[in-house]
Amino acid sequence: MLLQLSVLALVLLSPVWADNFYQDATVTFGDQRAQIQDGGRLLALSLDKISGSGFQSKNEYLFGRFDMQLKLVPGNSAGTVTTFYLSSQGAGHDEIDFEFLGNSSGQPYTVHTNVYSQGKGNKEQQFRLWFDPTSSFHTYSIVWNSQRIIFLVDNIPIRVFNNHEALGVAFPKNQAMRVYASLWNADDWATQGGRVKTDWSMAPFTASYRNFNTNACVWSAATSTSSCGGSKTESVNNDQTWQTQQLNANGRNRLRWVQQKYMIYNYCADANRFSQGFSPECKRSRF
Repeated sequence: MLLQLSVLALVLLSPVWADNFYQDATVTFGDQRAQIQDGGRLLALSLDKISGSGFQSKNEYLFGRFDMQLKLVPGNSAGTVTTFYLSSQGAGHDEIDFEFLGNSSGQPYTVHTNVYSQGKGNKEQQFRLWFDPTSSFHTYSIVWNSQRIIFLVDNIPIRVFNNHEALGVAFPKNQAMRVYASLWNADDWATQGGRVKTDWSMAPFTASYRNFNTNACVWSAATSTSSCGGSKTESVNNDQTWQTQQLNANGRNRLRWVQQKYMIYNYCADANRFSQGFSPECKRSRF
């Protein structure tokens, strides 16, 4: 019973937002195209024909829950990609991706998710959204622990990537990652396979981020320890529910609803691309 209680809750109360982009993030490219506003509570990224823009977290993390509220580029956003993801560095890097692929006016965004481990990805799943992501802010979350990765939109699970190392499938668990976000031009592939290009007469394009919340194990490169081990045993914000988080019955029902109604691509169903056979985890439960 204690074990069941420890993993029952997926749909949690909204996190307490304690963000300040001045304290938590560093602009990585784009110069004045990245603007911290509202006393550090909002960060706006813009894209023009010369450059996009982006930022990264000041801390590195090894496991945690990461929440960000985004309002995506409105109108004709074709060719643009807005991102929120975790990544380490180097050729054998790990990465957990939310990418939002723009489209022509009136057409829906594509939410592109992927997981890389030891430099290898090819784990894409894509979705439409059941709301307009440009008219107001919505919350996008990544739960990352040693057993699984859960992608959530407004606290509704859209994807679970389980640890199947026992089947020979690499899982990101040994490399600390930073949180990254960016807005950039990718009109060679982003919209309808690159058939629809960026309309630069609509520039500058702007996406807004707020309420960046981390409930996670902060990694210290200097000592090779995290705040969830060694002398410290508590994660940031002292809520460690994410460390064993998995889907309860309600979460599984919501996941089925999203995947049945809104999933538009699944690497585990693309026989043309993977003609030599699917990755071993594709034969296991999605939950």
